[in-house]
Amino acid sequence: MNDFSVGWEEWLALPGLGLPALKAKTDTGARTSALHAFNIQPFGSEANPKVRFGMHPIPERPDIAVYCSASVVDQREVTSSNGVTELRYVIKTPVTMGGRTWDIEITLTNRENMAYRMLLGRTALDGISVHPDESFRQPQLSYDLYATLVKRRPVKRSLRIAILTREPNNYSTRRLVQAAEAADHVVELIDTKRCYLNIKSHAPEVHYDGKPLPMFDAVIPRVGASLTFYGMAVVRQFEAMGTYCLNGAESIGASRDKLAAHQILARHRISMPTTAFANSPKDTESLIDLAGGAPIVLKLLQSTQGKGVVLAETKKAASAVVSAFQGLDANFIAQEFVKEAAGSDLRCFVVGRRVVASMIRSSADGDFRSNLHAGGVAKKVRITKQERVMAQDAARALGLRVAGVDIIRSENGPKVLEVNSSPGLEGIEKTTGKNVAEIIIEHIEANVRPPKMARQRAVRIE
Repeated sequence: MNDFSVGWEEWLALPGLGLPALKAKTDTGARTSALHAFNIQPFGSEANPKVRFGMHPIPERPDIAVYCSASVVDQREVTSSNGVTELRYVIKTPVTMGGRTWDIEITLTNRENMAYRMLLGRTALDGISVHPDESFRQPQLSYDLYATLVKRRPVKRSLRIAILTREPNNYSTRRLVQAAEAADHVVELIDTKRCYLNIKSHAPEVHYDGKPLPMFDAVIPRVGASLTFYGMAVVRQFEAMGTYCLNGAESIGASRDKLAAHQILARHRISMPTTAFANSPKDTESLIDLAGGAPIVLKLLQSTQGKGVVLAETKKAASAVVSAFQGLDANFIAQEFVKEAAGSDLRCFVVGRRVVASMIRSSADGDFRSNLHAGGVAKKVRITKQERVMAQDAARALGLRVAGVDIIRSENGPKVLEVNSSPGLEGIEKTTGKNVAEIIIEHIEANVRPPKMARQRAVRIE
């Protein structure tokens, strides 16, 4: 810091907080620097405490907001110039001024009525000479840097992420927690069934353990098939609160309803095995014929992991299964059996708009189902461009940001069997060696926006 000097007011940047330009007042009478912050929320653990807050960097423009997060290094009682003592969070972050960058400690406090959004204290000015009768001895910046604030990719910050799950110890949940924490995010596991909803038009809330849940930056729904209806309601409530949900309630519902999913895929001209649906017992024979005749696959609409899926080798066997399903008042579909697939299918794992990993699953001896839960085996595979595009299109058609798309290879080309909105990570990661959990977290980082910022439009700074 030799030969480096500042005036009583200077322009600076806090790049670690995503603040490219701030006008600060230097104050050697104050020990620690102070930064304007509103809606200050602590989160994280006792071992790794964090804080997030909003910031209006331009005094005369309260409509311009930046949302920041940082690790907490201390909490201190600070007495302001008017004699008011306040307990403040202290963070440590780099400051850039005049081409130089160094770390400083900053306390967070509401300076809404102050002319300067930041006060530069004497510990931040160690080794720097201050000229109290001069202004802007260092190069000046401009608030114009905030003009494209909403359009620019935000600075990476620690996120508060919730995983909705009833299985906190399963492989997928543990891997998502590990990947998020490795990226310096805070993860909270929420039992979907224990959430209850306060449905209000102006301030919807999700309650848990007797109190409202905090605002999360992102929610990862891992909603089991048996809890689809209630899980969708919880996800829908988070969406109403403005939280980024990895998969939305409507998309989860569409993927879980096999009939609706096939109708959506058909509307988007995505190739599938011939599929038929009927309700009346009188239509059984026509239903079987529509799906190509025996052998035929019969699927319960709410089946998962290969359960509730039956291969009927003959027309008589198919009629018996249909009668049994109808006797149970269970909705089902009849689907063409693609014999040449030989009990194999592709699992394409889609994150965002791309296939990030794929494997081929083969059925165990004597079984036509390739599901790993049904005893199938998997190995890494290179898929074709047509298969890749088909998987991406299927996920997009259902509105899913993360999906497991199952594709079967037939004589007439690839066909989509099913699209899963909560695909497991164990099989795909262990088979391909790819860190899919990390890719999912990176997708969240790239797409999450604070609720208020998400509704703002880029504005011109005059």
